[in-house]
Amino acid sequence: MLQKHIQHLCWRAGFGEPIALVKEHEKHNARQLFRKMREASETFVPIDVVEAADLAGDFRKLREMRIEKQENGTAFDRNKLKDLQKERREEQARLNTAWLDKMSKDAGALREKMAFFWHGHLVSRSINAAFSQSYVNTLRKYALGKFGDLLLAVSKEPSMLQFLNNKQNRKRNPNENFARELMELFTLGRGFYTEKDIKEVARAFTGWDFDLHGNFVFRERQHDEGEKTIFGKSGYFKGEDVIRMILENKQTALFITTKIYQNFVNENTNDVWHQEKIAFLAKKFYQTDYDISHLLEHIYTSDWFYDPRNIGTHIKSPIELLVGIKRTLNLDFAEDQTSLFVQRVLGQVLLYPPNVAGWPGDKNWIDSSSLLFRMQLPALIFTDKTPEIAAKSDGDINTEYQTQKRSFKAIIDWNKFAAGFSDNEQQLVTELSNFLLQLPVQQEVIQGLRNQLKETDKPETVKKLTGALLMLPEYQLC
Repeated sequence: MLQKHIQHLCWRAGFGEPIALVKEHEKHNARQLFRKMREASETFVPIDVVEAADLAGDFRKLREMRIEKQENGTAFDRNKLKDLQKERREEQARLNTAWLDKMSKDAGALREKMAFFWHGHLVSRSINAAFSQSYVNTLRKYALGKFGDLLLAVSKEPSMLQFLNNKQNRKRNPNENFARELMELFTLGRGFYTEKDIKEVARAFTGWDFDLHGNFVFRERQHDEGEKTIFGKSGYFKGEDVIRMILENKQTALFITTKIYQNFVNENTNDVWHQEKIAFLAKKFYQTDYDISHLLEHIYTSDWFYDPRNIGTHIKSPIELLVGIKRTLNLDFAEDQTSLFVQRVLGQVLLYPPNVAGWPGDKNWIDSSSLLFRMQLPALIFTDKTPEIAAKSDGDINTEYQTQKRSFKAIIDWNKFAAGFSDNEQQLVTELSNFLLQLPVQQEVIQGLRNQLKETDKPETVKKLTGALLMLPEYQLC
């Protein structure tokens, strides 16, 4: 494969790879390379940095605080509450950085990239870190399997049941939030169900709940056992039946395929060329019972995936940008909190999507302030400067810790990184440019970089050139 095509696959199916791995893959064709990536992602290892949920323990602490408030006044109570809130924030931070490390270092980049995609599609959010950890592990476990298994498992997550109010969905007072988002955002898309369907689907999911340890439970006494009419069919349906009916509708396959295509192939899908590809892929997706891995293989091994119109067209999300720098340069920050600060400034914090629709993506990632910080990021990393920009506070106590300025001290083995490139300085600029950028750069820019080269050792030269190339607008695309 051509280096540009290898990097295209590694960026879209993962988060980029070091130059040594890119060169190693040159002997493989697209199918061989994809299958190597899939093989490296076969083993699922749960993230385990947060203790299991203990809601009873939390309730007990809050009850004790209320008693202490009555006996000792409000000041003591506030201190206890602040300690509990701090503990929750620190747990979320550990989970965030643990998953970010998986993306940045593990061989299974394909699994993590798809789990990250599902995180922005099957959206959930919780202040309970144990619930967040369970949700993330479910995304990671089923990321490359059957979509139906993933959908059912996520629907039973305590984080989802809480986020979309299904815990309050009971036969005498149905709550429609989960039913609506299940169809509108997760599976069918707007216009392929009726308001009557929403009401009936909500009835089918009554009784779906979780216990004090975050385990899914079906509370029969809270379930509406009456007959329901959904998508024109009548029966005594439960939640599992609804999911099966949704999957039987080919519109679900088209909706999910389109979303995947827009994220991993090309955001602009209005022309006939792209529409034909999506229609073909959706048909295959449906025929394979929604096999995610099979769909991805069709995409990443097709000649059209490597068409020039699909390369260098994707604006990196903040997570893709951050993880890509860490992964391709084998970079570690001296402080884990630095990654949290970067996420906050750039507007994408893992475990904290803005709403049930997820992050808007594409051109929405770029505005005047975020673009400036994106361009400054390499200089901050390579010089350990304190950023002038501050992360905006949203007034949420659970994200307050992400707004604090951090040291950008980074650990990079420049000798090892430089070893992957030519000793010839003139050739070095071209090689680094071809590796770091998926779009060609004007020759004037390349020549300008060459003119700035001074007599220094190779690692220092590579460091300066890398910083300069990463600050170009072209690095924001892959």
